[in-house]
Amino acid sequence: MTTTAVRPSRAVPLRDADLVDQWVDIAPHYGGPLRKADAHRVGVLRRIAAARIRHYGLEDLLDEVMLLVSELVTNAVLHSRTSRIGLMMAVRDGFLHIDVIDGMPGYATLKKVSADAESGRGLALVEAVVKECGGNWGTSDAGRKTWCRLAVPQEPKGVPEESQ
Repeated sequence: MTTTAVRPSRAVPLRDADLVDQWVDIAPHYGGPLRKADAHRVGVLRRIAAARIRHYGLEDLLDEVMLLVSELVTNAVLHSRTSRIGLMMAVRDGFLHIDVIDGMPGYATLKKVSADAESGRGLALVEAVVKECGGNWGTSDAGRKTWCRLAVPQEPKGVPEESQ
């Protein structure tokens, strides 16, 4: 008899697939703290992303995706002055693609911040995470979209050895 102590994250290789195409309406932001309703929408997009990551067996990237979605969507809410934000996720050619679309021109750029600053480190976190995951990030469509790519692990982490 063969037993397995833990279910592997992905039983079969993941094929190219669209994972998320979700839009939320927000209030245009012109400075100050994030409105509670808009913060809630960031959380909704994060939970949708988590559910789809789990559904497609990509749990090995779950923590990274949660951070990236939070940072990119929050950045769009705070800086785009738009009323609608989209989150797209897809697997293509061995990479998980995450796109946040705000439809407003203007490029997301890394900032140098002081050690005691309370904000401004989000894109530095994005850059560090995508590099760690064998990917990259940037903006396109005149800044209307901020995107990142993460290499999809070929083998799930933590796949147990079978015992008899």
